Amino acid sequence: MSMHSTAVVDPQAQIGRDVEIGPCCFVGPHVVIHDRCKLHHHAAVEGYTTIGESCEIYPQAVIGAAPQDIKYSGERTNLEIGKNNIFREMVTVHPGTANGGGVTTIGDNGLFLIGTHIAHDCHIGNNCILANYVQVAGHVHVEDNVNMGGHSAVHHFVTIGKHAFIGGMTRVSADVPPFMVVVAARGTRSEVRMINGVGLQRSGYSNEEINSLKDAYMQIFSRRARLSGVAIRDRVQALLDAECHSPNVKYLCEFLMRSFAHGRHGRYLESLRADPVHRDSWKIKNSRTLTVNILGRGTVRRGNAGTTKDEHEIFELTAKPHPGWAFTGWDGGFSGPDNPANIIVDDDKTVIANFTEKP
Repeated sequence: MSMHSTAVVDPQAQIGRDVEIGPCCFVGPHVVIHDRCKLHHHAAVEGYTTIGESCEIYPQAVIGAAPQDIKYSGERTNLEIGKNNIFREMVTVHPGTANGGGVTTIGDNGLFLIGTHIAHDCHIGNNCILANYVQVAGHVHVEDNVNMGGHSAVHHFVTIGKHAFIGGMTRVSADVPPFMVVVAARGTRSEVRMINGVGLQRSGYSNEEINSLKDAYMQIFSRRARLSGVAIRDRVQALLDAECHSPNVKYLCEFLMRSFAHGRHGRYLESLRADPVHRDSWKIKNSRTLTVNILGRGTVRRGNAGTTKDEHEIFELTAKPHPGWAFTGWDGGFSGPDNPANIIVDDDKTVIANFTEKP
């Protein structure tokens, strides 16, 4: 190991062979850095962070600092980085949160250019390139071989399919289909523009495989398809029903159907989030508030105010799961499996309705 005299490396940190640590670097006590990594001057690696072999971290990059999530309260969470990754100047990567699985992961052979931000609980695949100032919000999944143009921004809980290309300055608020090019459109929208033919060629896909994906694009996303009067979900289902498509076309269609069938706001992962995705709040006559948070997919109906008990109102709440989901009980201001449940509003109260997906 080569370490500059001005670097601050905690003696408990685990440093591999042939690692270079430059001037004014910081390495925390719970960090593991594997062989042949290089930290340029003023780079920082913190938290419970593991970095694979042959990674390079440039000046002012901060890897593993606490996540920017108001629910994070200092618990141990991890950041796991594969091998052969390059993090250029001012890149920030945060570990997971307890509410999101507890770990952020980055695969192998990634290139993260100046100012890129990878938020908590993200999972980035192999061979991904994120250009200058790409901003990836929490809980995002990026599959392998994705290329993202500079200043593009990704909403929480988005999934970006493999071999996708995202144009610069694109707002990504819904799942991005694999193998496709997505660019900024009018206003704040983004749209699928074409198949990522150049990227697929560079990744070794055959002309036959690329042509089959081009045909799928024409049937799903082309202007003619959009003006056909057939809903996009039905166009995708027709391709699946044909059963004469390549494995890549099947993967594309199943990816889309997952977002259509289970996604919220076009984001499949939104339906799996662990914090409330829906909230109803009612003001009671006595100025108290009854709030209902919904975890999973379902609805809660409030009955009329019933009897009073010690001058407190009693409300009936009925949970109704969406198809494919089951109600599993209440938490918070009222706990238990009762459905309907009688809630005594004796103070400002929050009740959580839990729904889980059926196997």
